[in-house]
Amino acid sequence: MIKKQQIIDLIEEHFAGSDKFIVDVKVLAGNKIEVYVDAPNHIVIADCVALSRHIEGSLDREKEDFELQVSSPGATQPFKVVQQYKKYINSKVEVTTKEGKKHQGIILSANDNEFVLEETRKEKKTIGKGNQTVVENITLTYNQIKETKSILPF
Repeated sequence: MIKKQQIIDLIEEHFAGSDKFIVDVKVLAGNKIEVYVDAPNHIVIADCVALSRHIEGSLDREKEDFELQVSSPGATQPFKVVQQYKKYINSKVEVTTKEGKKHQGIILSANDNEFVLEETRKEKKTIGKGNQTVVENITLTYNQIKETKSILPF
């Protein structure tokens, strides 16, 4: 069976010196290999094709047959790596914490340990009737997060 680390090593070798990064690698039953990659300014089909050819050229189908799929993660898929938070700075996201609390806002900054989310919400006024708009910057560490997804601007 083809090993996940073997595929990761081939991807890192191919992407060495570039800004492209691995989002996820899955090696499923029957040697079905799924590779998800991205880049700060979006990955293009030509990048996926080149990586696919590199992986296929490095594995021996005579020894072990496999199915390979290389793509970018879908726009509605949850974030899996820190680089995705950095890529989506100034973009709107929905975050669910491990405690079950949901936040919607714009990622203002992200580093290797945490990110800052600007959340705008309506709250009841403490004095008088009606609601007021509250803007709060929330700092979250990645280990607090259950799921983060991009909100598409339609």
